Amino acid sequence: MEYWGLTSIATMVTISIAADVLGGILAGLLGVGGGIVIVPALYITLTQIAQVNANLAMQVAVATSLLTIVFTSLSSGIGHHKRGAIDFTLLKLWTPSIIVGVVGGALLGSIVSGYILIGIFSCVAALVAIDMIFRKTSSEVRQRSFSKPTWTSLGVLAGTISSMMGIGGGTVCVPLLNFLGYDIRRAVGTSAAIGFVISLPSAAVYAISGLGQEGLPPFSLGYINLLAAAIIIPLSTSFARIGVKIAHSIPRGTLRLVFGMFLAITSMRMFTDLVGS
Repeated sequence: MEYWGLTSIATMVTISIAADVLGGILAGLLGVGGGIVIVPALYITLTQIAQVNANLAMQVAVATSLLTIVFTSLSSGIGHHKRGAIDFTLLKLWTPSIIVGVVGGALLGSIVSGYILIGIFSCVAALVAIDMIFRKTSSEVRQRSFSKPTWTSLGVLAGTISSMMGIGGGTVCVPLLNFLGYDIRRAVGTSAAIGFVISLPSAAVYAISGLGQEGLPPFSLGYINLLAAAIIIPLSTSFARIGVKIAHSIPRGTLRLVFGMFLAITSMRMFTDLVGS
């Protein structure tokens, strides 16, 4: 607690503002909920500025990110819905299994070492980046059909990974849906809506499981830091609308390349932190 003077709080506010502007745009542009930016930004702030233990800092970053995604995903989801880019049939099919995975992933994320969360974050981001950057763009979109048990398994997997990484699901769901034959814009739009399904129960689990935890930053509710969330939510939801407009005005191949490049950079940054820790 001694590290949390006015300078530390001011620095956290500054970094949070920068993260939520970029995170909001990416939420609308890529359907990722902004967590792919917010998690590493908060993690770096907590460990480097406030000197919070890396293990605890990652759990706080993940939990806080999930709370902000509740609002960001609503903003970007509404924008994509107005453009007809959300598949509600798939959303209804996937929601129950995703929730199962979300609750399990959030429970695991609240009790396992934060270093494991960092490893999962960096590895999944790297794999997705490779797929999105190097997969050839096809002019013909063909949707693949699977049985309900297969969709259920994919939903549980997506929910588990997303809640443990502190992301809205776009990092997993966008490339997955694109691989299954969904147009990239429809994949982004549907993933934005899925972000709400993932983030709301996840945030609740992290808040409850972190109650009474020692060493948490000031203004925390369980593992959720309310100060950072209060800064991030207003700007990220506003800038998400800008991202939606960009997503529907650039070529599909460019959208996928932007997504992949950003994930590659994020993955390398987090992996560097893991090795250093």
